[in-house]
Amino acid sequence: MTGILALQAIQEVMAVALAPLLTGLVRRTKARLQCRLGPSAFQPYRDLFRLLRKEVVLAPNASWLFSAAPVVVCATTWVAATLVPSFTLDVRLAPAADLIAIVGLLASARFVLALAGLDIGTSFGGIGASREMMIASVAEPAMLMLIFSLALVAGTTRLTDIAAFVQSPILGLRISLMLAFVGFVMIAVAENGRIPVDNPATHLELTMVHEAMVLEYSGRHLALIELAGSIRLLLYVSLISAVFLPWGLAPEGAGVARCGAAVLFYLAKLFVGANLLALFEVTIAKMRVFRVPQFIGAALMLGLLAALLRLVSESL
Repeated sequence: MTGILALQAIQEVMAVALAPLLTGLVRRTKARLQCRLGPSAFQPYRDLFRLLRKEVVLAPNASWLFSAAPVVVCATTWVAATLVPSFTLDVRLAPAADLIAIVGLLASARFVLALAGLDIGTSFGGIGASREMMIASVAEPAMLMLIFSLALVAGTTRLTDIAAFVQSPILGLRISLMLAFVGFVMIAVAENGRIPVDNPATHLELTMVHEAMVLEYSGRHLALIELAGSIRLLLYVSLISAVFLPWGLAPEGAGVARCGAAVLFYLAKLFVGANLLALFEVTIAKMRVFRVPQFIGAALMLGLLAALLRLVSESL
């Protein structure tokens, strides 16, 4: 029991400690691919510490929701990230590590942040909140459909059981799993506001989505929101690696050496994921806001097609 609690604590600390580094690696790689020097991969840590030392500036008409939203968003996202097995299947929260629970936690964080964007009453906050809800109205059904297709393949929605099933030799070649993988990648891009759905580096009011909701935040509140965004990116990279590329995860009852090797394997996955994301973003342009539902709708169709293929293959 003590060992399981220790592994869970290590995973919780890693979710917070590695999230800014993953964001920094993506920015660093994008800069190098664009022939720029770019900031250091550790620059997000400096930015967070700088924001934590700054004073919080609140609008006169801000309610308690505006001040509480960053804490709720960061805590909810962090809890969702701790449910994803990063380097071992032997964690204390394994019974609660359900894909539907993770979707619910992320949807709650999105809802609270959208309310905070509307709380001040500025036009930018309203634009960002409306666009965020437009994207969520398509992204969440697509995510649930992809989860349903995975449940048909693995027979469960628990992450540890799905990872164990994918690792088993009985998996074989599953077209449904490949379609779900592509759909998950598309949803991950949309949920994290990455190109082509959104550009996290822009501040143009005609294009920004997430940034429009947090323009009024400053100080430690902005630091919590930035940290939550980095944790969400880490969550999706970990989720894709745990569900579709679970090789390297330490099994239940593994020793210290096996867990240490699994941690190194997990770090390698994060490094590869950061570089692939940066390469994807520099080779594609941002699409118009009103074309985003079409992009996410393609992920929904992939999930539907994966479920239909699984049902048809079982009937043959």
